[in-house]
Amino acid sequence: MTFQSLLALHCQPRKGKEAGVPADELDGLLAQLPSWQLDADNAAISKEFQFRDYFHTMAFVNAVASIAHREDHHPDMEVHYNRCLVTYSTHDVGGLSLNDFICAARVEDLRAAG
Repeated sequence: MTFQSLLALHCQPRKGKEAGVPADELDGLLAQLPSWQLDADNAAISKEFQFRDYFHTMAFVNAVASIAHREDHHPDMEVHYNRCLVTYSTHDVGGLSLNDFICAARVEDLRAAG
């Protein structure tokens, strides 16, 4: 799957372990997302974004919140003065689903545009 194909998709309801991303597909999906990290349990992906000040950090947080609202898939975010850590995981599958990669691609696209 390519970065552009991730952007073309939208989140769907996913429940149960069978809706998770198979372990053998994680590296290929992660390769489409520059600097995103897979956690030690293969259950979440995250990336820290840097900004020049609090205003720009909060503008980013609000833009990510808009993506989350549209896709009905919500990240965990740690917000600091000039940085924000965004973490995706799908609680209903107990780890990673395609929704996490779709939303991470949208955040990457947002950051590239700004």
